[in-house]
Amino acid sequence: MRSLIVANWKMHKTIGESVAFAESLKTIHRDPHECDIVIAPPFTSLRPVADAVAGSSIGVAAQNLHHHADGAYTGEISARMLVDAGCQYVIIGHSERRIYFGENDQLINQKIKMAIQSGLVPIFCIGETLPEREQEKTYEVVEKQLKEGLNNFGADDIGRLVIAYEPVWAIGTGRTATPEQAEDVHIHIRQVMLAKFGDMTASQIRIIYGGSVNAENIDKLRERKAINGVLVGGASLKVESFSKIAGY
Repeated sequence: MRSLIVANWKMHKTIGESVAFAESLKTIHRDPHECDIVIAPPFTSLRPVADAVAGSSIGVAAQNLHHHADGAYTGEISARMLVDAGCQYVIIGHSERRIYFGENDQLINQKIKMAIQSGLVPIFCIGETLPEREQEKTYEVVEKQLKEGLNNFGADDIGRLVIAYEPVWAIGTGRTATPEQAEDVHIHIRQVMLAKFGDMTASQIRIIYGGSVNAENIDKLRERKAINGVLVGGASLKVESFSKIAGY
């Protein structure tokens, strides 16, 4: 299974800054590479970044989408618009969307459905808070998020799904789950998917880790076979640090 390295820029970078990064990464990037690379810029930079990486294997992701195809939803963006802007992937259910914008499992389920129907690959984020981990509820929380987020989906629906395990207590805090902690949860996620969707589908799904990933801890995370890649936040904002994480 090829690993997946995703740069989530969040609310950072102007169009010019985004394009400069994309062009620099494209220069560094050489095919074939040992992993798949995806950049998730802000909405304003999607098409310019997609144009900048054209001709390479670097993918483009959006950071969110609306669960309806179109309509009177001021300030929102549809899956069809994202495809038109050059996206192949979309991040759904990031903990910051859950915490700051009140997104729950039922809404996330609708967003995943819309993404799949539109041909986008969902990067489905799940993870526990620090109190939930301290109360030893990690497995319970991620299993609930998986089952409700993927409710009413069949094995044929989620063949290209990516799951991102991102413990909320490790995002932007400088704290990282130990490789052993991360791998244990990844193994549990795979077991849940196996029970729900069968071996063939579960074995195809990439499960990646997010939570203060950087150039200093990537090697230890990469050693863990259950971890199929990483979702990178702050360390993805500079070409130098992101390229090290991607293995250049």
